[in-house]
Amino acid sequence: MASSSPSPLRVLTGITPSGTPHLGNYVGSIRHSVRQSVAPGVESYFFLADYHALIKVQEPAKIQRSTLEIAASWLACGLDPERVTFYRQSDIPEIPELTWFLTCVTGKGVLNRAHAYKAQVDKNAAKGEDVDADVTAGLFMYPVLMGADILMFNAHKVPVGRDQVQHIEMARDMAQRFNHLYGDHFTLPDAEIDEAVATLPGLDGRKMSKSYNNTIPLFTPRAQLQKQIASIVTDSRAPGEPKETEGSALFQIYQAFASADETEALRKSYAEGIAWGDAKQVLFERIDREVAPLRERYEALMADPAQIERTLLIGADKARALSRPFVTRLRHAVGLRNLADAGDGAKARKGGKGAGKAGFKQYRERDGMFYFKLLDASGETLLQSRAFASPQEAGRTIAALQEQRGAALTTYADRLEPIATDEGLRAASEALEALSEATATTKGG
Repeated sequence: MASSSPSPLRVLTGITPSGTPHLGNYVGSIRHSVRQSVAPGVESYFFLADYHALIKVQEPAKIQRSTLEIAASWLACGLDPERVTFYRQSDIPEIPELTWFLTCVTGKGVLNRAHAYKAQVDKNAAKGEDVDADVTAGLFMYPVLMGADILMFNAHKVPVGRDQVQHIEMARDMAQRFNHLYGDHFTLPDAEIDEAVATLPGLDGRKMSKSYNNTIPLFTPRAQLQKQIASIVTDSRAPGEPKETEGSALFQIYQAFASADETEALRKSYAEGIAWGDAKQVLFERIDREVAPLRERYEALMADPAQIERTLLIGADKARALSRPFVTRLRHAVGLRNLADAGDGAKARKGGKGAGKAGFKQYRERDGMFYFKLLDASGETLLQSRAFASPQEAGRTIAALQEQRGAALTTYADRLEPIATDEGLRAASEALEALSEATATTKGG
């Protein structure tokens, strides 16, 4: 019987490295997700979506620089790589392989409805051009790659803005279709929308976005930050004339950083006719108070890109401890299998010599801790556990492996020593399948 301890809630967040992080990224994603990552019972995955960046950025140096800046921003804002799984998308080769698996079960009609693709089609139609002008296959397939990002780690929750909810729904559709064809492999993810997370206006009042070139870089130097805040568009109301908070970009940005009492104080100042220059100074001081200590940390990180690279590679190793066995199982599920195993499997089903001999060996080492191995018919070790404090805990993991078979190699990866090769992963997965079949036959007989 498997352990009764509840599985952690898996939350996955990604940012595309297509430019310099700005205040909108900070209040809309970075700050909130870092706070959520320390919540009890949460298993967090943070990734730099550099494959996605290739869809809209054809400047290699810009992608490299942006990847560095975003990684440094997350770390400067308190992301703990020891606590979370922090990785670069392109360091996980199983993601593009899963993208192909999902591509093969996703209808073109579903992708035709994707917002980004439809927006480009509508734009072309309005200009009287071919509807697919400037539409790359990458843009069209973007939702499938995003689906692979999410489903690779069977995330339960994906924090997104409302404009991204459709992609989570598409990922659910892909998971359901694959599960229907090949068995239950994927968790159906849910979008998580936190209404308290702000969407910041930019310098011109529109949504802060690199597309509009109206952003305020998160870690711009102090003097430059003050200069940019001074350029925020306001109306022509003079000092002493009451001002409206509704629709004021300056007030909305302040509200995203300030406490309720601070916000109320500025609201009162608006009503009393504060001069725009004074209001901008209040905003500058409030933002700088929060950002200044983070900026110092950011600058130290940016000065040591090799350390960030090491951090991301360690995160990739942690992520691949899950992705490698999972894709091995998916390959087997869809029929990408070792052809030599077909004959062996037939012999095993007929009860040939050595069939059903694989099994677990549980033991105690001199360190006082408990371990187990999964051995094949010839006594070779297929799977080695890590240490357990009690034989009961080891036994529960063995039971879960027997019950869940290959799926458990992913679920319980933190309790097992990594398997070095894909061949080894296949062998362990197939041995668990054979054990399960033998157990079912014994019970049935």
